Amino acid sequence: MSSEIMEKLGSNVVVKENSNGLPLSSAYETAMEALSSLITRQKRGDRSAIGGKYGKLDRMLMYIKILGLEEHMAGLKIIHVAGTKGKENNTEDLPMPPLFQFLTVLAFKIFVSEKVEVAIIEVGLGGKKDSTNVIKEPVVCGITSLGMDHIEALGDTLGKIASHKAGIFKPYIPAFTAPQLSEAMDVLQNRAHEQMVPLEVAAPIDPQKLRGLQLSLSGDHQFINAGLAVSLCKTWLQRTGNWEKLLQNDSGENNLPEAFLRGLSTARLSGRAQIVHDSFLKSYSCSEARENSSGDLIFYLDGAHSPESLEVCAKWFSNAVKVTKNLPQSISPFKVRNVEELWGNGYGHHESEEESDKISKRILLFNCMEVRDPQILIPQLVNTCASSGNYFSKAIFVPSMSTYNKVTSGASIIPSDIPSRDLSWQLNLQRIWERIIHGNGNLLSSIAS
Repeated sequence: MSSEIMEKLGSNVVVKENSNGLPLSSAYETAMEALSSLITRQKRGDRSAIGGKYGKLDRMLMYIKILGLEEHMAGLKIIHVAGTKGKENNTEDLPMPPLFQFLTVLAFKIFVSEKVEVAIIEVGLGGKKDSTNVIKEPVVCGITSLGMDHIEALGDTLGKIASHKAGIFKPYIPAFTAPQLSEAMDVLQNRAHEQMVPLEVAAPIDPQKLRGLQLSLSGDHQFINAGLAVSLCKTWLQRTGNWEKLLQNDSGENNLPEAFLRGLSTARLSGRAQIVHDSFLKSYSCSEARENSSGDLIFYLDGAHSPESLEVCAKWFSNAVKVTKNLPQSISPFKVRNVEELWGNGYGHHESEEESDKISKRILLFNCMEVRDPQILIPQLVNTCASSGNYFSKAIFVPSMSTYNKVTSGASIIPSDIPSRDLSWQLNLQRIWERIIHGNGNLLSSIAS
C-alpha cells in the first residue's frame, strides 16, 4: 500500500514508501515494525480494544471503499471457509485496523492487483461478524469441523458457535460442511434452508481413492479435512468451467484427478503436526555432539488451541514418538510409588530394535494466550498423552514473543537492551500444571489397571 493510502486510513501508523534509497532489508524491517504496532493483546473477558463508532464489518467496507476495491471484489473467484479456528466518505473517526483486519484488507488488495484465478479466504473469528464476511458472492463456502473455541465471543454452546459459522452462507451459493455433531448440524441445516443454500456433507476421503499414496498431513482427522477440500475444489472447478479441462487426461469421473492426488500427497502446513529435527546439533562433529548434547533433539510442533484440537494433537504426538506402554522397569507404572515419580522422569523407550537402548525425555514447551482457558486446555493435553503412556519430564511456559515484542524476520537484529517481561500469566500456567500433575493419581491408577 502506498503511504498516501495509509495516511488516509489513519494517523496511528504510516508506512513510508522506499523512496529514500533504503536497502530492501531496511524497508522490510520498517514494514515489520508498522505491522507490530497493530497487534492487540486481549485477555479473557476483555471487550474489543478497537474503538470508534463503526462496527467491524462497517470498518471493513470503508477500508475496501478507500482502496477502490468495491467493484473489483466481485471479480474474485473465492472459496470462503469457516470453522474451529456504504458509509459516508469521512474517515476522521476511522481507526487503523488491528493486525488481522489489516492483513485481510491487504490480501484483498493483492489478490485484486495480481488478478488471481482463485482466492481461498478463511475466517479469523466466527463467520457472521468476521472481517472476511464482506465477501458477497463466493463461488462456494465450506465449514470445517466445529468445536468449543472462542466461546467468550461466539457463545458457550456448539449451536451458538455453529450459528456464527453459518453466517458466511450466501443465498443460492453451494456450501459443504465436514460431518458435525447433531447440535451443530441442525443449526447449519436450518440456516442453509433459510438462505436457500444447497448444503451437502462432505464425506471423509476414502484412502482407496488415493491409489496407494499417503496424505502428507498427519492425523486421522486429515481424512475429514481432505474430503472437504476435495468437495470445495471440485465445485469451484465445476462452477468456473474448469472441471472438464482437468479431467481430460484422467481415467474417469469417479477417480480423483492427478492434480488432486498430487496436492493431497504433497501439501504442507508449517506448525501443524510438524516434526523438526534440530539442525544445529547435526552441524557438530560426532565428538562435539557428544560433548554438547545428550542425544538427538526433535521438535514436535502444533498450533492446537481448543479442547478438541488439543486432543487430536496429543494423539498425533503419542503416535509420532512411538512410545510403548512398557516403560523402563525402574519407573514402570505398575510399580510407581507416586505420580510425581513418573511425571518427573518422563522417560520412554523407542520401539525400533536398533534404538532400543535409547531413552527419550519429553519436555513440553507450551504457549497459551490469555484469551484461552488453560484450566480446560492443559488437562486435555496432559490426560490424552497420559492415556497413551506419554509423560513429560518438565513443562516450560513461554510468552508469545519470548524476547522481542515485534514481528521479525530471521535476519532481524535483536537489541541487547530488551526490557524485562511480565511473566505473571506464565507463572499462573505453571501453577495449573503443578495442580494437574499432583492430582493425577487417579488417572495413573486407571492406566495401570
